[in-house]
Amino acid sequence: MSTPVEESSSVEHRSVRIGTQVIGGPSLPVIAGPRRGAELVQITLRRHHGTVDAVEALRDVRDLSAAPLLVEPFSAADLPAACEYADGLVVGGEWMQDFRLLTAVGSTGLPVVIHRGAHCTVDEWLSAVEYVRAGGSEDVVLAEGGSRRYGAVRPALDLALVREMRELSGRPVVVDVSGTPWLAGAAAAAGADGLWLAEDATSSEVDAAREATTLLTPIVRQVRGDSLGVCREAIDRVDAVLASLLEYRIGLAGEVQRHKPVSGHAGRDTSREAEIVRGMAARAPSLTRMQLAVIMDAVITAGLDAAEAATPPVWRL
Repeated sequence: MSTPVEESSSVEHRSVRIGTQVIGGPSLPVIAGPRRGAELVQITLRRHHGTVDAVEALRDVRDLSAAPLLVEPFSAADLPAACEYADGLVVGGEWMQDFRLLTAVGSTGLPVVIHRGAHCTVDEWLSAVEYVRAGGSEDVVLAEGGSRRYGAVRPALDLALVREMRELSGRPVVVDVSGTPWLAGAAAAAGADGLWLAEDATSSEVDAAREATTLLTPIVRQVRGDSLGVCREAIDRVDAVLASLLEYRIGLAGEVQRHKPVSGHAGRDTSREAEIVRGMAARAPSLTRMQLAVIMDAVITAGLDAAEAATPPVWRL
């Protein structure tokens, strides 16, 4: 594959809609197999090696989930069935240099997810995008799945590529953590536009990935509220982080009480509380110190009340 990639210092960033979900938008969808509770469902027909009827297989999956469906075809012969049932197509890393397949999936008009091959360069990955575009589709998502290492049991993710590829291509990039689901948080922090889990991932792994995106997205991905719905979704994510941090703070406050000569409300340190407010003022310049003091007084009071009630904290961070 030797299609040249044009370099541009000003690449327009675009999001990709797959059914009812958007990749590259304000939220990070989780992608996994059917009946796992993920925002997008993914299945591959590759493992059947062409021995199953694509129509029947995809019809069965559609009966299991109403979520948008991503399908990896075994060959171009599966594309008519995929166009009938799928919301998007997948080209696995082992076949990302099959330019005939890339052009064929591009000609369907469906969004396409291209996994990076384990030994492929950035230029080869970008060239794969150009073949899909040549087929007629501009809706392309990139998926980083890692490179093989000598002696390693699983590919090693290159999270530095996430932001690099978003900048070079203008396309959203999801990270395939199917072999390392515990890296979901790291992938979200690296700027991933979505998390790709194995088709047989457990519901608990999906929930853990979603929790990672919930807690980290407001920190690493601040969005512009261009509609009421987008604003409310962003606020919900911020409030989820605030709630988790408050629970964490309550637990720490309870530990502090064990080290004080005088615990509870009687042991409050006003100079320490003023220091906290001063530190927060630099991070929240839109609020006055008086407003921050009122907020922190309520937080500290609630934390001390919880400590006195011996309410065990739920450690989530």
